[in-house]
Amino acid sequence: MLDTGQLIICEHCDSVYHKVTLGKHQKAVCVRCGAVLQRYNGLTLQQRLALSITAGVVWILANFYPVMSISLQGFSNSATLWDSVRALASGPITFIALVAAISIIIAPMFQLLILIWVLLFALAGQRSPGFRFCMRWLETLRPWSMLEVCLLGALVAVFKLAGMLDVLPGIGLLALGALSLLIIRVAGRDVRELWDTLP
Repeated sequence: MLDTGQLIICEHCDSVYHKVTLGKHQKAVCVRCGAVLQRYNGLTLQQRLALSITAGVVWILANFYPVMSISLQGFSNSATLWDSVRALASGPITFIALVAAISIIIAPMFQLLILIWVLLFALAGQRSPGFRFCMRWLETLRPWSMLEVCLLGALVAVFKLAGMLDVLPGIGLLALGALSLLIIRVAGRDVRELWDTLP
């Protein structure tokens, strides 16, 4: 009987391949469409958990410290990510506020919580309660987490406003940049390897 656990399916063209062991800096590419199937991941479970907890702390900084502060003629104001969502909610495009809240605050938070939950049990060599449910949600939340889009928008705003006002990037902006990198590293596609490493 075919061992389906050793197969990998291309997300883009549905070609089926056998999984291979990759070396450092190697990646497996689909022959048909050129999409990346696997990348080498040098992180151990301990390193992934440590980075996930670090990302959780950085998430707190990114959400509760100002992303930027602006001042003009003695008046100053600062805004956090929550302030930007509230500002969108009070305008005519309330639905966009919900999308923004999900993509830059809620989805990354749940990604990190689920990942930390799964990894805590993985360190003990076992699957967490609700492992299948958690892994499905990690895969579902991945495209919804758009921190890098938010970071790009914030940087554009800083440069645009800098010509008219005094703009000071805040701790929240630095934390947002660090969080974007950490989320990509710990909650990317290679999180699927947990299916194979845990009994």
